[in-house]
Amino acid sequence: MASISNHGGLKAVQFIGPVDGKRRTIRLGRVHRREALSVKLHVERLLASKRTGHTPEQGTAEWLLALDDPFYARLVAVGLVPDRESALLASFIDSYIGSRTDTKNSTCTTYKRARAKLVTFFGEDRKLGTIHPGECDDFARWLRKPDGGGLAEATARKTVQIGKQLFRAALRKRLVSVNPFADLSGGVIANRTKDRFVTPAETVKLLEACPDTQWRAIVALTRFGGLRCPSEVLALKWEDIDFAASKMMVHSPKTEHHAGKAFRLVPLFPELLPILEDLHELAEPGTVHVVTRYREATQNLRTTFLKIIKRAGLTPWAKLFQNLRSSRETELAERFPVHVAAAWIGNSTLVAARHYLQVTDAHFGAAVETPGQSEQPGALQNAVQQTDARACKQMQEEEGEESESAFCASLQGFASDRKSLQNKGLGVTGLEPVTSSV
Repeated sequence: MASISNHGGLKAVQFIGPVDGKRRTIRLGRVHRREALSVKLHVERLLASKRTGHTPEQGTAEWLLALDDPFYARLVAVGLVPDRESALLASFIDSYIGSRTDTKNSTCTTYKRARAKLVTFFGEDRKLGTIHPGECDDFARWLRKPDGGGLAEATARKTVQIGKQLFRAALRKRLVSVNPFADLSGGVIANRTKDRFVTPAETVKLLEACPDTQWRAIVALTRFGGLRCPSEVLALKWEDIDFAASKMMVHSPKTEHHAGKAFRLVPLFPELLPILEDLHELAEPGTVHVVTRYREATQNLRTTFLKIIKRAGLTPWAKLFQNLRSSRETELAERFPVHVAAAWIGNSTLVAARHYLQVTDAHFGAAVETPGQSEQPGALQNAVQQTDARACKQMQEEEGEESESAFCASLQGFASDRKSLQNKGLGVTGLEPVTSSV
């Protein structure tokens, strides 16, 4: 418990420290008793939270956020709260990015781009606790305006997602009482308008247009092996390829931080095998990587691949390399269970359905083909017979042989009548009774 002392009009809140048992004093100066009682209440809540290990109540958390730095420092001095980290937007984001040593350089770059947008809109010295949900709504709209953030829809959603992530971290550090981005939707959405199925015939043209065996391997590994390009293609080593077992181990820098996702086994598909064998024969003894060129980070595979596409007489498409992987996964999903195709490509079945599996012209062609008329009655008869058998078995288990016999007899009679109708066909008047003319 805490108490209020009054010496010559100067008030203070006193309490016994929970760790050392010493009396602590928080001097308030000349304040109204009502204000002193409010401080006393929050001090008691902070003491209770320290004893139980729970977070302070919502009202006390908001009170702490609203305190100026000098008074907050008094609470730090008596051991009620930890040192306050910077609650200013720019400095907090910088400290957060600096603490994320578990992320890749490309992720940090994405964080920094989002920082630039947040700071531009809200201001560098804006206190985190003063940003409210309505302003975050305005920020999300501003990102999409040509005269504002000027971002594409996917990039704007990613920026909002990072904003939500940053304030969630601030909430866990008790620098804010609520996450103002909580109700906004962010993250990547599938833009299926950029899908492009690269057919096997077009792939042959691409391979013929490649300037050397290295590029043939790059295209084949992406289109026929389903590898991510450039990360997985450039990471592939000859020691990862087992020609005798017809499989290769693909290391994935993108997913290696997930448990069990550091690598995957991929078959040496018939379309891929001869290209890798040709390149293996040409490789110098002791060569480590399958693709030895384009290993510098500054080299851009996209530029050369665009030239190859045009040389093949094709029109360049969006998502140059991802659509090669997408085309392969679409083919594999037609031949194998989707979870098998996803395992070989290196994504989940959910990601495959949202971002990779495509509807092709071949699907439409197969859908409008008319099956042979002679096959339809047989298929219908088999379905009826299977239904009859299942129903009979279930009835036998539930009600015994006597009821089963009568029920099955009726089903068999129904099936016989239906078969008779199928064989005879319908008359001119059909099944409905004749309607007399008026």
